[in-house]
Amino acid sequence: MSAFLSQLRTELALTSRQGEQLLVSLGIPLLVLVFFSTVDVLPTGTDEPVDFLAPGVLALAVMSTAMVSLGIGTGFERAYGVLKRLGASPLGRPRWVAAKIATVLVIEVVQWVVLIAVALLLGWSPSTGWPAAVLGGLLGTAAFGGLGLLMAGTLPGLATLASANALYLVLLLTGGMVVPLEELPGPVAAVARVLPAAPLAEVITGSLIEGRTVGGGAWVALTAWGLLAPAAAAALFRWE
Repeated sequence: MSAFLSQLRTELALTSRQGEQLLVSLGIPLLVLVFFSTVDVLPTGTDEPVDFLAPGVLALAVMSTAMVSLGIGTGFERAYGVLKRLGASPLGRPRWVAAKIATVLVIEVVQWVVLIAVALLLGWSPSTGWPAAVLGGLLGTAAFGGLGLLMAGTLPGLATLASANALYLVLLLTGGMVVPLEELPGPVAAVARVLPAAPLAEVITGSLIEGRTVGGGAWVALTAWGLLAPAAAAALFRWE
């Protein structure tokens, strides 16, 4: 336990010192929330833009941390030989993985606290579907964490950096987090619904926007990604 806690403290300290990861994890979601909530330019389908944007940005925060930050950080640790040394140390691989997972969850809690507080100040009035939204966030964490580790464990460091950022941008624009899926071209929306971002956004927005419901297809797709992506990462991950 002491080795795990020591590694967890190290992971959190390293994350707090990496400005680019903080920008992706918190800066971009916060900027999207504040800017598009105060400038009414998006067809959100709600009376107040913040009512749609706040749940979508919570989903965006999960994707930012679980896929981009985790994937890029782990990819460069693997490229520099850090993972090889940690695997042979007393820490061991299981506790390293546990520390990584705990780090992601701690960062996501901080993200959600900050984003929810800012959204409430902007006038957000969420519904009471928080248990479903939190469950969706956990499934999304598993899905995007699996994708991040899959890239980190199979690609070179720079390729992981490029792939994670490119996928992040595509899913940001097509995942229903900022622009509703109904406003996208039909073929694009159809493809987006089977990728992990759109089901995650639908689960969280459908749970937290008054009068909306979550379709069963979104839960099925998100759960499938939450199971298959980590399984693929575990099967294909290479430590060096």
